Amino acid sequence: MSATLPLMPHARRSPSEHGLGVVVGGFAFVRVRGASMEPTLRDGDLLLVRVDRTPVPGALVVLELPGRVGLAIKRVVRLEPDGWWVERDNPREGVDSWAIGAIPAADVVAQVVRRLWPLRRIGGRPRL
Repeated sequence: MSATLPLMPHARRSPSEHGLGVVVGGFAFVRVRGASMEPTLRDGDLLLVRVDRTPVPGALVVLELPGRVGLAIKRVVRLEPDGWWVERDNPREGVDSWAIGAIPAADVVAQVVRRLWPLRRIGGRPRL
């Protein structure tokens, strides 16, 4: 299981076509599904994300994983010649670049800005 967003049909390039739904002013909301980003993010967390932002190492990003349907959330580690090297925070759950290689830049859809829900965890910003 990974920190995957709800399954939605998607195509390439447009954030809304990737499955982000409504994008207003370059921002969208996503809900975490799965445990691959624990303890930073937990199943059910609601996140505010910014589309069309170039990732930086350490940032959490929303992306498409090759050969998988839907979107995932991973941590950017570094830029490789073939794309972004991303990893999960929970070594016991999900997949990351150790299994599938670097992610093409075109498959990185958005960068996480802030956790909005649940309220009891809103006080602390996720380690972004």
